[in-house]
Amino acid sequence: MHRNAARRPAHPIRPARQARPVRPARPAADRSRLVAGCIAVAAVLGLSACGTASGALQPTTAAATPGSASPQQQPTGTAATTTAPATASDGATGSGPAAPSAAAKPGVSGTPSASGTPSASGASGTPSAPAPPAATARTTSPAAAPATGTPAPPPAHPGTATKVIGSTASGGRTVALTFDDGPGPATGQILDLLAQYHVKATFCEIGQNAAANPALVKRVVAEGHRLCDHSVHHPQPFEKLSHDKAVYEIGAAHDMIVKAGGPGTDVSWFRAPGGGFDADNEHIAAGLGMSSLGWSVDPRDWARPGVPAIVSTVQQQLKPGGVILMHDGGGDRSQTVAALKQLLPWLVAQGYTFDLPAA
Repeated sequence: MHRNAARRPAHPIRPARQARPVRPARPAADRSRLVAGCIAVAAVLGLSACGTASGALQPTTAAATPGSASPQQQPTGTAATTTAPATASDGATGSGPAAPSAAAKPGVSGTPSASGTPSASGASGTPSAPAPPAATARTTSPAAAPATGTPAPPPAHPGTATKVIGSTASGGRTVALTFDDGPGPATGQILDLLAQYHVKATFCEIGQNAAANPALVKRVVAEGHRLCDHSVHHPQPFEKLSHDKAVYEIGAAHDMIVKAGGPGTDVSWFRAPGGGFDADNEHIAAGLGMSSLGWSVDPRDWARPGVPAIVSTVQQQLKPGGVILMHDGGGDRSQTVAALKQLLPWLVAQGYTFDLPAA
């Protein structure tokens, strides 16, 4: 047998593959729809684009807390701006700066420091890099108080108390009428009664009341009565005040009364609210040229015990040379006015003449 005859028949020649047709490029509108579809799917799946060159989707870094709205992402490269309100001013009362809002500026720790304000550095103590000028938080702080040139208050006086006056200047069968806590609505009525009997009295005035009623203070001075310092706000117990507080209450009231009375106004006495005298406030008053004025008769008319009670207390407690304590301010003084209408003729009938307190 021929050798070639044993060969296997050759495979038939396959026809050449036809080239695949080239797909035309997607138009821009199709690409936009594709991207929009991807974004919609990502929103459903809780994914967000990472913004990388590949455009791959990655999980968001902050998961929403169950039952609350999903937090918004802070744009990269910007900082939250916090504007703190100006501190309130304190007279009587001052408050510190308001607490910072939850969106604290970058570089400020959210943990309050010992003073209640956030610390300007992190836990490591290294200050954070400053924020860009456009995103720097603005904080309104009070301006530094200018120097007033007012001399420092006198030092506290630990020595013995000075004499508190409780008698008239002349002694004998004399009496001194004093009225506290004014000027007030009853001051004019009391001045009218005193004028009828040609009586000169002493008015121990609250500084803020004098400042609010300068016309009444001027009338007191014009009609020949005398003035007494009874503090700015009538705080009690007065003897428990700090030295600096006592200096203010006595000194500022003195200035208010003098200003309300006008040029040449003299304030001869100081009466501590509630009789709260001590060595310190007595020496503060003495430094301003004022004697400390007490009393010897107290009908407690401020408590409004009734007109008969006021009259009888004065009649029982009064001795020659006594100083009577009554009130023309601090509340309803209609009982005081009514009692004075009875006491003035009674005092005259008892042979008393009217005097000023000793000084």
